[in-house]
Formats: sequence, C-alpha cells, structure tokens
Amino acid sequence: MSAVHNAGVPTLIASVQRALRLLEAVGSHSGGAPAKQLAREAGLPLPTAYHLLRTLTHEGYLRRESGVFVLGDAAVRLAGGGLQQKRRSMILDSLAHFRDAVGAPVYFAVYREGEIEVVGVSDTPDSQACEEWADFRETAHAHAVGQCLLGQLDEKTRKDHYDRHPVGPITPYTVRDLRSLEQRFGAPERLQAVTERQEYALGTVCAAIPIPAGETPATVAISLPLSEEGRLLSAVEQLRREVGARLSTLMFSISI
Repeated sequence: MSAVHNAGVPTLIASVQRALRLLEAVGSHSGGAPAKQLAREAGLPLPTAYHLLRTLTHEGYLRRESGVFVLGDAAVRLAGGGLQQKRRSMILDSLAHFRDAVGAPVYFAVYREGEIEVVGVSDTPDSQACEEWADFRETAHAHAVGQCLLGQLDEKTRKDHYDRHPVGPITPYTVRDLRSLEQRFGAPERLQAVTERQEYALGTVCAAIPIPAGETPATVAISLPLSEEGRLLSAVEQLRREVGARLSTLMFSISI
C-alpha cells in the first residue's frame, strides 16, 4: 500500500518525539530519575525508553549517575543557547525602539576581555549606520563608542588597552595623542555623554552615553551625518531618556 502525504501536513518523526518527551521528563527532576520512572512519565514502553536513553547519553544530552539519568552537557549548552538568543532578541528590539524614537542609527557596545565589542546595531535604509572602515577595536580612541567605554575603565586597564592599541590619528580630526585623550577623561561627570566630530569617519558626528551595569562597561550611541550636527545634542538627550526607561533590559543583555 502506498503512503499518502497530504499537502501542508508536516511529516513527524516518532522517535524524535519520544526522545524529546524523555528529555522533558528528565528535566523535570533536578536530582535525576531512573529509567522506569522516565518511561512511565513519557508514556513509553520500557525497552523503547532504554534504547532512547542510551542514545541520548551517548550523544551527551543525558548523563547517568548512581542509577538515575540527569541532563548532560549538550542539553545544558542547548538551553544556554536559547537564553542567549532571547537576550540578543531583547537588545535588538530595544535598539530598534531607540532608533525610531531618536531618528538615528543606534549602537550598543561593551568592553569585555580587553576589547571593544559591538553587540548590536540598528539602522534603516534611509538612515544607515556608520561603516566600520577601520577596526573598531583598534580605534577606540577615535570614535564616541570607544571613548565612552575607555572613560569607564580604571587607569591601569586603560593603559593596558593603549599598550595594545596605540592612540593615533585616522582622520584629520582624530585626537592627536594620548595626553589629549586622557584629558577628556578628567571631566568631573564620568557619566556624561561623549561626542565626537569626524574623528572616526569624515562627514559623521557621533554621541555615546555610558550604561551603568556593574563591572562591565557598556554604552549606547548614535551617529548622524555632519549636515545634521545641529540636532546631535537634542537627539542624545532623547536617547538618554529612552535608555533610562529600558535600563533593566539593557543590563540583562550585557551578558550576551
């Protein structure tokens, strides 16, 4: 007898469904559970359950300890990946909100393990983000994102950064030397906005605000064409208000 396949009806793999039910059963017991109990909870014959449990254990999704099955490293990594994806989705949603509220491309970056890391960027076809023509990590001194992050570091950490990424001009407007750059960080208000004019990209002005999020320096920034420089300060103040309203989401996303 030939099999009949209905259009639009998904093909389901029964063995995969059974394995997933077993994983769910194991996950519901923090201290693990024996095969017989898992088979009963998953609604499976014991021989089938044994076969699937052995396979899942071999693949690292389960681990057998003292006669009970617990989640293995592969399952933990899978769950962690889902959480990371959720965090990334949250930050991208926030950046899109900031972009629409301010009317400018928005960037979110952190300083992690000694380097600048741009976590997310949100722009539109009509208002595009600044092109990374020179490596953001190596030119932190030249753009608002990097200056804002460097300003949140202690002197020892900043010195280590300069040793690896020396200060130098990349446009005619870039800060000329380390002394001039360090003078900017001596301002009394460490949480004030940082602005730069054509220091990283000609024809572009940028502003960044620091995000107070524990030990990880973070920043949200915007960029505008030089022709719109007149609205940069008002735009960054609007950004500050929007960020304040969503600060908890940003802090949760720092660990991406």
